[in-house]
Amino acid sequence: MKNGRDFAPVAILGALVVASLATPTASQTVEPSSPPKKADPWRPVRTLLGSWEGDAQGEPGAGRSEREYRLTLRDRFIQVTSKSTYPAQPKNPKGEVHEDVGFLSYDKAAEKLVLRQFHIEGFVNEYVLDSLSADGRTIVFVTTAIESIPSGWKGRETFQIVSDDEFVETFALAEPGKDFATYSQTRFRRKR
Repeated sequence: MKNGRDFAPVAILGALVVASLATPTASQTVEPSSPPKKADPWRPVRTLLGSWEGDAQGEPGAGRSEREYRLTLRDRFIQVTSKSTYPAQPKNPKGEVHEDVGFLSYDKAAEKLVLRQFHIEGFVNEYVLDSLSADGRTIVFVTTAIESIPSGWKGRETFQIVSDDEFVETFALAEPGKDFATYSQTRFRRKR
């Protein structure tokens, strides 16, 4: 090495190699991190959205039901409207028409779905999502409060998803200190 002249090309070449390793190529371009996607709070019940009709059986007898689930108020709630008609029959000689309006909401603090139903008979039921099967096909809501009924009663709504176009809803009641007993069951089919 004379006067350091042979060292200069080696030093420059080394600096270029280091610089090329530090500079990302087109295939190494660093993307800005995107915000994580928010979980869909409606995922457990999204398949219910739409209009449905079905056959009901239970304490009021045999009847027909219509129901609609639709997103409302900037998709912050799901509104549920239901009407079941039970004609006069031996089990229910006067027959009856049952109507209710409900709202599903997502409680961010509890991280749970909440269902509130307002019934034509004056009952107001508040349910919380109690369980969801691993395959997402069985959804169970249990009451946390029921207005206009003696204390201690409980209600349970179970939705068994048969397919994208069919589900079975089972409504059960429990008297104070007793187990749940089925009050009614309706097999809903999506309206075309």
